Amino acid sequence: MVEFSLPKNSVLKKGKSFPAPEGAVNIRRFEVYRWNPDRGENPRVDGYDIDMDSCGPMVLDAIIKIKNEIDSTLTFRRSCREGVCGSCSMNVNGKNTLACIKAIDDYKGTIKVFPLPHMDVVKDLVTDMTNFYAQYSSIKPWIETQTPAPDRERLQSKEERKKLDGLFECVLCACCSASCPSYWWNSDKYLGPAVLLQASRWLVDSRDENTGERLDELEDTYKLYRCHTIMSCTDTCPKGLNPAKAIAGIKKMLVIRQQG
Repeated sequence: MVEFSLPKNSVLKKGKSFPAPEGAVNIRRFEVYRWNPDRGENPRVDGYDIDMDSCGPMVLDAIIKIKNEIDSTLTFRRSCREGVCGSCSMNVNGKNTLACIKAIDDYKGTIKVFPLPHMDVVKDLVTDMTNFYAQYSSIKPWIETQTPAPDRERLQSKEERKKLDGLFECVLCACCSASCPSYWWNSDKYLGPAVLLQASRWLVDSRDENTGERLDELEDTYKLYRCHTIMSCTDTCPKGLNPAKAIAGIKKMLVIRQQG
């Protein structure tokens, strides 16, 4: 008989509880995933009762309040107003999102905050993005041209520019990739919805002159075709984008090329 068991130190344990200040009446409870690789202990879930009368309206406001006023050991990423939008991606009440744009009032009862699923955890809410960024680099996210550069700039018509809408807005938060079952099991070979959305952005850019080579690189059993149109990526995107549609567009381009 085959026996399955979870790896040692993988089982979540009940952690510490931090009550709200005395006299607080407007209280929301947050349960936050905690894990420190240096301590050799099981991950735990700590509970924090937050006085909402002294807290901002967003989930990220509560997390910052926890770190600044309750438990300075809490580790997470955020880069709001620093030009690196997308850093505070995490799983809130079972759905991947950006903590800075999710209102606390959007949730009822206890709010559970975990790192992005199926990604290696570095510490607490911070996940290892090394593979994700390496895959992003592999699709060459810049304009590639064959013709000499013009004196000033490569022009686009308004119609050509409009084709980029719904693609360029991606902030590489990885919420969509971390919600994709195909990416969970094949992240070493499947590029995932976020990177394929970015690949589509350069494929449809009228100024790029390397479409053939880009399609050659993507025409692969795993890189592209491991997508099974589950649609989790589109459902969870905090920017309201549609990675599944972009992936379908790439597949369509490959079919047209084969027929042409």
